Amino acid sequence: MMGPSSKHHAEIIGRSTLFWLLLTHFALIAPLADKSTPWTLAISAICLVWRVGIFYGRVARPPRLLVTGLGIASAVTLALVGKQIGLLNALMNLLILGYSLKTIEILGKRDVRTVILVGYFLIAINLIDNQGIGAMALALALFWLNTQSLLTLYRDPGVKRDALAIKLVLQSLPLAILLFLVLPRLPPLWMVPSLKSSVTGLGSELGFGDISKLTQSDELAFRARFDGKVPANPELYWRALVMEDYDGAHWRQHSGIKRLEREAFLLGSGRSEPVSDPQLNSTTTKAPLSYEVIAEPSGQRWLFGLDVAFSDTQGVVNLPDYRLFALRPLDGRFQYRARAYDTRMDVRLSDSVRRLNLALPDGINPRTRELVSKLKAESSSPKEFIQTLMTRFSTEAYYYTLSPPPVGKAQIDDFLFDNKQGFCVHYATALTFMARAAGIPARLVSGYQGGELNPRAGYVSVYQYMAHAWSEVWFEDQGWVRVDPTAMIAPSRILDGFDATFDPDESYLAQNPFSGHRFKEISWLNNLRLQLASIDYYWSVWVLGFDNERREGLLKGLLGGLKPTRLILFVLGISAAILLFVAWQAGILRLPSKQAPLLVAFRRVEKSLAAMGLPRELAEGPGDYAVRVGAAMPLLAADLIRWAQQFSHLRYSSEKPSPRALKRFVKESRVLAGRIRKQGKIPAATPD
Repeated sequence: MMGPSSKHHAEIIGRSTLFWLLLTHFALIAPLADKSTPWTLAISAICLVWRVGIFYGRVARPPRLLVTGLGIASAVTLALVGKQIGLLNALMNLLILGYSLKTIEILGKRDVRTVILVGYFLIAINLIDNQGIGAMALALALFWLNTQSLLTLYRDPGVKRDALAIKLVLQSLPLAILLFLVLPRLPPLWMVPSLKSSVTGLGSELGFGDISKLTQSDELAFRARFDGKVPANPELYWRALVMEDYDGAHWRQHSGIKRLEREAFLLGSGRSEPVSDPQLNSTTTKAPLSYEVIAEPSGQRWLFGLDVAFSDTQGVVNLPDYRLFALRPLDGRFQYRARAYDTRMDVRLSDSVRRLNLALPDGINPRTRELVSKLKAESSSPKEFIQTLMTRFSTEAYYYTLSPPPVGKAQIDDFLFDNKQGFCVHYATALTFMARAAGIPARLVSGYQGGELNPRAGYVSVYQYMAHAWSEVWFEDQGWVRVDPTAMIAPSRILDGFDATFDPDESYLAQNPFSGHRFKEISWLNNLRLQLASIDYYWSVWVLGFDNERREGLLKGLLGGLKPTRLILFVLGISAAILLFVAWQAGILRLPSKQAPLLVAFRRVEKSLAAMGLPRELAEGPGDYAVRVGAAMPLLAADLIRWAQQFSHLRYSSEKPSPRALKRFVKESRVLAGRIRKQGKIPAATPD
């Protein structure tokens, strides 16, 4: 007798199923390559090649001992490197390995169903760090492909499984949309480990050549939409990092700010909300500028805000140096609202902060210090001194370039007196150094400047090549004031943007031959690029940014309120409609269909005869039926036989009946039915 185990082993899996599993295996693993370790990719590739060999009959299934050994070795390896790649990455790699190893030991349909079920989880993994519309379209395609593999177990090869798979995916969408609209956004019950992805964008350390490297990238950093009029390009200074420690070569954040960042979850929302400063505008108080930012995944935690930024979005901390900071690394798109206040930053400066922003390494850049002493003696105030420096940059032979010549240990001396060529970091570093040397507190700020306006959608896109650095100088009774030497050396960079100063082919397009930015000069292609970007943006706003506030607003508009009774009736009504639709699609529910006029006319006469006691038998044709009822109604016999002949001709003729003949038959049937009803009821025949 064959036991359950033997029966399971004896199952035959069709080649169609094996083919679709191969295709699905490759399609599911390929998008996860960036999340997989080399060890995981190697084992997955071996499993895929082995599965191909099994499909073509070249190799047998691997021994169970080998598969078990690979599984244990993989788990041990991931445990050893788990700290380096992160817990979430390790768990994802474990699932990928389990899926790949399971595909080469498939014995029966139960194993196929297990592989397909794990495949659905792999599809969801793709959406952990990227929920853009492109990623969602890919997920739907993979969902269809995995479902297609499942259908091969239950449908014959001749049946159109692809159409059925599409139908199943489409049938699941209404319920998913309903749950998306109705269910509230609840916080997680436990803290999900962060995804250790590659870090992009601005770094926490800044040297002479760091920002110029970012100008080679056309990756999107973030997008911003303003509630009112979009500010002009010179007003778009997006602060990200404030750097106060300088060692003569690099700028870094102060250890005190770093400690606050590590303990950000203890700060709540951080500093209090500022108010517009009437002293900056004696006539009217300027209202805060409200805007919404969608930051792209960067692996960092710093956010982007205009002066002076404040946000009350959950998960955002307002740090004391007037920056915005996220509680968790940006592993996926992050949406937050902020306001820019027309107010001063730190009108009063503590002694410790003053000392920090005056500190300079000893014994470096002697020629610069000598120049500072000279200019300071000629200036009557700190403001005049800073203005003298700015004028010097604009009047002397200084050049703005992405590829300045190298400098030695005395970086600023070499730059100011010998090379006189530099990028934004060079000029901001020189000005900040000279301000400190003159006894004026100063610090360096890095972020982004400007943005590309999408005129149709009304938002601003900021790319990595727009990275920028500038200085902030502290003046008595004014606080920290932005001072940007770039505006004096290359004013077009600030007024009109990056492209007005540099050739894109020599910067962010040099290493990106397939960049969409290459089409900026071709009107219709550029419009198409902006249109596609708008679709992705609105997806981020209305789908990824669909929080509880927007959910409640939408439901209030649909239901006229959020009373529990209305909400329950709404959910039940939509659910019932979905169930009825699915039942109709599955053939469980059949809606009455409209009959052809020819059959309606035939049924009219048939019902009239049945009312007279002469119903048609189950297997009785129209001709035989007419002969039988004609014998019972001699006065109508000839008309009934002619009526049956006309019906048979119209119904079964190879030629399509003309509308005129059909109309005449309907009319004659109506008249015949009336004549039948005028006859008396035929008594039922009695047996002899």
